[in-house]
Amino acid sequence: MDIVIKLSQFLMSLSLLIILHELGHFIPAKLFKTRVEKFYLFFDVKFSLLKKKIGETEYGIGWLPLGGYVKILGMIDESMDKEQMALPPQPWEFRSKPAWQRLIIMLGGVTVNFVLAFIIYIGMAFAYGEMFVATKDLKDGLLIENPVMQQAGFQTGDKILAIDGEPLERVDSQMNAQILMAKEVVIERNGVSKTIAMPIDFVDQLSKIEKVSLATIRMPFVVGAVSEGSKNKTLQPKDIVLRLNEEPAKYMDQARTILEKNKNKLIVAGVLRNDQEIQVPVQVDADGKLGVQLGALDLKSLEKLGYYKVSKHEFGFFESFPIGIQKGADQLVGYGKQLKMIFNPETKAYKQVGGFAAIFNIFPSSWSWEVFWNITALLSIMLGVMNLLPIPALDGGHVVFLLFEIISGKKPSEKFLENAQMVGIVLLISLLLFANGNDIYKAIVGK
Repeated sequence: MDIVIKLSQFLMSLSLLIILHELGHFIPAKLFKTRVEKFYLFFDVKFSLLKKKIGETEYGIGWLPLGGYVKILGMIDESMDKEQMALPPQPWEFRSKPAWQRLIIMLGGVTVNFVLAFIIYIGMAFAYGEMFVATKDLKDGLLIENPVMQQAGFQTGDKILAIDGEPLERVDSQMNAQILMAKEVVIERNGVSKTIAMPIDFVDQLSKIEKVSLATIRMPFVVGAVSEGSKNKTLQPKDIVLRLNEEPAKYMDQARTILEKNKNKLIVAGVLRNDQEIQVPVQVDADGKLGVQLGALDLKSLEKLGYYKVSKHEFGFFESFPIGIQKGADQLVGYGKQLKMIFNPETKAYKQVGGFAAIFNIFPSSWSWEVFWNITALLSIMLGVMNLLPIPALDGGHVVFLLFEIISGKKPSEKFLENAQMVGIVLLISLLLFANGNDIYKAIVGK
């Protein structure tokens, strides 16, 4: 069932983004009276799953879910329709339109991608607001279990004050992304500020270990379920461990340290059950475990128990606009920085480039509209930025040639555009093979 939920979200998000991107080309083409032969979700190599011709355009769904396309008459694209291009230009063809109209048609797809992302972020601000823990309210610092973070100089209990000179005012979903691309991070440890210079190959180091969050808020030891065969039937689901062997165990990381020291021992645990603290004997096994599955608490529950002060901002309709726009701008800048890292060989971040499997694995195995829209907005930005890369066969490549034509007044020859398109297709196939090859390699080696 989990795989069905993940696949449903993946296909729904991908389909939405492809259809809207292609509509971004389709609508201005129609406005400028340019004939569109095909409008397809997914690629119809050899055959289509569904198709129907309405007017001059064939609408359909292909079987290969690697994207989608609109086939605009008189345009050199991936179809490489040389027979059509050999005929005399017609007024309704793309090549017959003024350069500024062709530019608008080519920019339509990425424009829709960016606008869609901003609309989603505005809608999320209005529907969900913002819930977070302010840095100033983080009494006991963050949990740092990632070995690469530890090697860089971070420790559990550190409070992150600033990233690349920008104060970190809140602990939220953006924090780890900011750390990932940071050059330096200012922390507070035992009341003293310290600056940590991030390794240039930080991303590459992360790729060599099991996936562990960079930094998170510290969580209590919550019993989710008692494992079958466990000796600790004294524990019950929803118990919250407060102390072990008379030592405070407010957080899970503290509990692990105490259990590690008491392997194969019978100790006393102070647990919170039904809002009352009780003492129960527990047997620690040879691995320093209690034989239970861990549970989790949401921010509201953590606030009720006194772990954190949770801040929440709710926004009215008009207030949501600047919040959503700022969120979209931050994500756009952040993704730009990620691309810069990928193209910098020193960072070795290119090793983390992923294909469709990587995108699929972003989606959770349980349905959440908030998570779905958040991922879709991010993917929309990624799709827009990637399509703007100046590679022939991508929108960005066409845009470069059109800008050259507008500035110089000289139109590149159709032969040159055909050759450039072929080079672009080879580059795209190479990138596709590299990205999805990375997915396969990670699946094989387990990283």
